[in-house]
Amino acid sequence: MTRSTSLLTAAVVIFLSVAAQAQQEQKAAVSEAVLAGKLIDVRTGNVRQHAYILIAGDRIQSIADSAPSGVAVTDLSSYTVVPGLIDAHAHTLSDPTSQSIAVGLRTSIPQHTLWGVYNLRLWLDHGFTSLRDACEGPADYPQFALRDSVKRGIILGPRITAAGSCVSLTGGHGDGTPFSADMEGPRRANVADTVDDIAHVVRRDIKYGADWIKLMATGGVMDPISDFHVQELSEAQMAAAVEIAHRAGKKVMAHAEGAAGIKAAVRAGVDSIEHGTMLDEEGAQLMEQHHTWLVPTLYCFQHDMQTGLSKGRDPDSFAKGKEIMAAQGPAFKLALAHHIRVAYGVDDDDVDESVSKEFGALVRGGMTTLGALQAATINAATMLEKDKDVGSIEPGRFADIVAVQGDPLADITVMEHVAFVMQGGRIIKDPAHPDRNPVVHLK
Repeated sequence: MTRSTSLLTAAVVIFLSVAAQAQQEQKAAVSEAVLAGKLIDVRTGNVRQHAYILIAGDRIQSIADSAPSGVAVTDLSSYTVVPGLIDAHAHTLSDPTSQSIAVGLRTSIPQHTLWGVYNLRLWLDHGFTSLRDACEGPADYPQFALRDSVKRGIILGPRITAAGSCVSLTGGHGDGTPFSADMEGPRRANVADTVDDIAHVVRRDIKYGADWIKLMATGGVMDPISDFHVQELSEAQMAAAVEIAHRAGKKVMAHAEGAAGIKAAVRAGVDSIEHGTMLDEEGAQLMEQHHTWLVPTLYCFQHDMQTGLSKGRDPDSFAKGKEIMAAQGPAFKLALAHHIRVAYGVDDDDVDESVSKEFGALVRGGMTTLGALQAATINAATMLEKDKDVGSIEPGRFADIVAVQGDPLADITVMEHVAFVMQGGRIIKDPAHPDRNPVVHLK
């Protein structure tokens, strides 16, 4: 190669590099800014005063002391700003008006899906810009349609990470057919009584688009037929589900109330325990050793005690709820003592009433206010492996921004009254424009 050719090559390389850098800078041009009176760094708890969040498209470009000239600024100088919130245990298709088994059986899948569209708007209105659907009953996966419709911009809603079916034994917590023997229907697609059955159900969930696999490790509370003390899926079944899911790049969550089922699920390698309401010392040690996440859903059980039978709940289910409440507090304290990682999850059909109340329940249970905020932001994002996109207000993350009046580090209940919501740079809720994207609140 001659000297002139080398110089020409170098010049071309430099030109292309400068052009690429200019193109990148143009793409990252600030399109708008949000002025935060107080900005909480959820990783550390540090509070920055009078900070400008500079936004380029749907992402955060930087945090600055001033905004570039000519850029529109949303003034939240009288508010405290936190990242968009994450509900890591949601059931998007729930009917908030009823807990009656009869109503559930009479509701069509299209109607369940429309309830989902309605519920997603409620999550957004309360500042939840992401969620994990923790399994649904219909065999044709309406939750995947909701997830994909949000992603495509067809409907408004939080970004959804979705589990598939509620994988259950015959007669287990996810069986879904609590009928007498003479009324027994066909076997449901989510039922697995053997290791081979598990392989088929998990592969089916993955085939149709599941991000997570949901296992029913124990009986539950809401159904009238299972026993929450009892381990249902075997450890071998759960280990097989984990092996198949992890090999496919998916993660596994386990509904687990009773102590034996919690421990079996953890030994099987699940990624998160949902509820963990009867966690004992051995189980807490196992979760700590295995780095297993806990999504405790404390307020859901507490709320059920308040509503009682008023929404048509089965009396047998309510009796189980009263019994399990005695174990909830001690179990959660064990989890905290063993430094088990906690993510925020609600698991309550009435999103409007309950979705923000888990903050207070976590703090009453012994968690710090910062810990409760972390559970609903950076912790949940990390558990879902979405922390490069959501869960914190940092450069490169989605511009998911929530504002409240007051200081959640001093009084966590201010999180129950979200004033401003931005998702991906789009304002969803704004105190300056209360008619923007209005939400119907059922009475």
